[in-house]
Amino acid sequence: MRLTAALLLLTMPLAMAQDVLAPAKIPNLPALGDTERQDLSPLMERRLGEEIMRDIRRNNDFLDDAPILEYLNNFGNALVAARPGARGEANFDYYFFAVRDPQLNAFALPGGFIAVHSALLLAAQTESELASVLGHEIGHVAQRHIARSIGQQKQDALIPLAAMILAVLASRAGGDAAIGVFSAGQGLAIQRQLNFGRDAEREADRIGFQIMGAAGYDTSGMVAFFQRMQIATRNYSDRVPAYLQSHPLTTERIADIQARIREQPYRQRLDSLDFHLVRARARVLQDLSSQGLAETQTFFELQLQQPGRQQVAAAQYGLAMVALKRENYALAQQWLDKSHATMRKLPPPGTLGVAPAPEGEIIYVSTALEIKLAQPDNAALQQHALADAEAAHLTYPLSRGIAHQYGEAMIAAGQLERAAAYLRDQVQLYRDDPNAYDLLAQAYAKQGKQALQHIALAESYVLQGGVLSALDQLTYARKAPDATFYDQAVIDARERELQARRREEMGDKFKKDLLSPESAPALVR
Repeated sequence: MRLTAALLLLTMPLAMAQDVLAPAKIPNLPALGDTERQDLSPLMERRLGEEIMRDIRRNNDFLDDAPILEYLNNFGNALVAARPGARGEANFDYYFFAVRDPQLNAFALPGGFIAVHSALLLAAQTESELASVLGHEIGHVAQRHIARSIGQQKQDALIPLAAMILAVLASRAGGDAAIGVFSAGQGLAIQRQLNFGRDAEREADRIGFQIMGAAGYDTSGMVAFFQRMQIATRNYSDRVPAYLQSHPLTTERIADIQARIREQPYRQRLDSLDFHLVRARARVLQDLSSQGLAETQTFFELQLQQPGRQQVAAAQYGLAMVALKRENYALAQQWLDKSHATMRKLPPPGTLGVAPAPEGEIIYVSTALEIKLAQPDNAALQQHALADAEAAHLTYPLSRGIAHQYGEAMIAAGQLERAAAYLRDQVQLYRDDPNAYDLLAQAYAKQGKQALQHIALAESYVLQGGVLSALDQLTYARKAPDATFYDQAVIDARERELQARRREEMGDKFKKDLLSPESAPALVR
């Protein structure tokens, strides 16, 4: 992770020259030749991505929201599946997620992790536009641009080094001459990085265009979104000369994609209701302050006046979410029922392209459960929530969000032994799910099983990158009065593993700190 941070800092002065489809935080600079990609193997690339994701999950701006995560992963992995070879030579498993951020942006992390800013999700007017963004980022991952950039960075590091040596020699002739030589060498290295950045973006555009076309999306959505980006970034991109931009000018990219569209037959793609419901949900979750909720409510009230069932249903759903966050549960249920009824209403005769009634059903079911589970003091309601959650889990067995709500409903209804048994199965099936471990810890806490509670919390902290916190939890578990001989053996074994990991991390930190910009000459910052 610190190696990546070092690379980011090396390119930080160029961040404002980047367009919004490329991550300002991750350099995407390709280089020619397979030997350069050996600097970051697929296994190490995935491990690096997982380390970064653990930090991201701990951040408050990570949108850990089940409906949004499930939609993005279903949508993104459908794009990956539509194009053979999209997983790249490393055959990465992709994970798509959202972060709260007011800037139009999306970025790819090492190893197949792709983030979408909440503002970008709201700015995309169609699923085809969203497909163009995710397809572009999938292209970066498939071509392993991050791994290639590391090899190129190592090559370009020789240029400033040679310039520094020449500057020392030139200093004998005077300070100005030394500065001139030094600046020339640094400028050449930066220009090479810029050129590779432009090549990477063009390559990602081409791959993204192919992916969204193979998945059946309207490829003109890429042009539409590029044009929206051009307007959004005009404030700063127009002040940066073309030769200093690390990515092609948006006008160049639009022209390239338009030329490709002319060679393709027109294909219309209707948006799913899930797309509109998820956008409404993201709009609410983007700003939960009182002022933010008030502005969001006004937005949805205006959207109610728009034509189209999906737009009206999404606005009604958004108002349900606003009421839920304000803890007005009765009003939240009313708006949710209205949204559901809007989509179930038969369309006028002769209407074409209307979404089928079952669409968006899982989001409605999940939100109805969310409203019930937000009222833990209502015992009768919790019994209803448990019955509804059990039915939903049977209907949608692969939904992680519904699975969590089922466990939460059992705990709220007082079915603690049943909840613990169910959640133990869940953490065995999904070992990388910190939310399942948190729920298991809750079940144990309500049962008074202190040792098991702290052991479960330790595993949750490990998955979120908190090794020290996990070791603290294991210490609490060891001292718990109900810790059995078997529990002590488990604690001992896990402590040894985590302490070994901690020593390894400290060793890596020492090595990476030596390579950090703080310890490097000023010319490479």
